[in-house]
Amino acid sequence: MSHLLFAAQGSSLNMTAIIIVLVSVIVIFPMFIKVLREYERGVVFRLGRFLSVKGPGLILLIPGVDQMVRVDLRTLTYDVPSQDIITRDNVSVKVNAVIYFRVVEPMKAIVEVESYQYATSQMAQTKLRDVLGQVELDDLLANREEINNRLQLILDDQTDPWGIKVSAVELKHVDLAPEMVRAMARQAEAERERRAKIISAEGEFQASARLAEAADTLSKHPASLSLRYLQTLVEISGENNTTTMAFPIPLDLIEPFMEAKAKAAVLAQQGSDPVAAPESKG
Repeated sequence: MSHLLFAAQGSSLNMTAIIIVLVSVIVIFPMFIKVLREYERGVVFRLGRFLSVKGPGLILLIPGVDQMVRVDLRTLTYDVPSQDIITRDNVSVKVNAVIYFRVVEPMKAIVEVESYQYATSQMAQTKLRDVLGQVELDDLLANREEINNRLQLILDDQTDPWGIKVSAVELKHVDLAPEMVRAMARQAEAERERRAKIISAEGEFQASARLAEAADTLSKHPASLSLRYLQTLVEISGENNTTTMAFPIPLDLIEPFMEAKAKAAVLAQQGSDPVAAPESKG
């Protein structure tokens, strides 16, 4: 009987030991084995000192000695809150933006700055106010792409020591005061009226130039005047008129009057010419 009792106690001790080992393995296993995804890297510290950057895949750590910080390498998006900005021409506007950035050097992102996401967001807000405060309102509205590129270069240069790459900066909304919106609407309307007047004047000038050329051509070729006369008769007869009466006049009857008018113009020009007048007297 004593042998059986001793055997039962031994088996219970063995089961307890096995359970303790299994529990220990379950507790310690996550501490020395880590799995990193394809877009993750692990910055490993051994006794507080930087050891290496590992991943992706299975990572083995020494419990109590090694510590690992996960870093996401995917592109992150940060929405910059609306900022009150006074432009160079003293116009108050509210501008918000969005920035796209990612970690390219995990060690610097963890070691060189406390929180790279917070630091990048604060840097974006500061540089947004600095850059937009140096441009005028018209440039802010018309040259947005140029301002985006300028902000991207500045932020990328400032965050480079942190191992951060700013890939893009986009201005989203530019909110103006209501009175400024009305003033811009009046300015745009005045600009459209000015362009309309210029286009109308240009059209009148071109039409008058063409009419002058046509008159000169008709004066040099009398036959074309007859053709134009006949064409006018055809156009009049084609209209919705009940009765159209046309009295054709031969051009031979008009030519003497036209020649007399031309001679009178020549004589008048010679009479007004101080050089030609004495010669006519002689």
